[in-house]
Amino acid sequence: MKVLSMIQPWASLFVLEEAKYETRTWRTSYRGALAIHTSKKIDKEVCSYPVIQSLLGRHRYTVENLPTGKIIAVCNLVNCLRVTEDNETWAVLEDGRVVSGNDYLLGDFPVGGYVWEVKDMHMLDEFIPAKGKLGLWEHEL
Repeated sequence: MKVLSMIQPWASLFVLEEAKYETRTWRTSYRGALAIHTSKKIDKEVCSYPVIQSLLGRHRYTVENLPTGKIIAVCNLVNCLRVTEDNETWAVLEDGRVVSGNDYLLGDFPVGGYVWEVKDMHMLDEFIPAKGKLGLWEHEL
């Protein structure tokens, strides 16, 4: 299965569907099953922001108990859209969709960047230890 590694807390916020999109600097033509892996790195500065603490707290997560180095969820990657406009509090995607609110706050939307859209997010009952890689990589689940 294709796997995408993400830094915490972004990985958990995405899997918990606090963020609707994953933002990347690169496009992928891949569509289909995708596993979400948490890298060993935690962005502790971001975790200190009250809004991030609040969003994580809704799901009983803190910087101390975020999973790292594990595949934590599976979903289906259904779209990859280019960002055409960034207005510092909202962005426009190539299909005309406007991204705002928490979806904007929890991503990075420079013009020319990409937004990955997924469906059917499902957190695994048991997380799978794995060493992450850059880009999309393969792992047998």
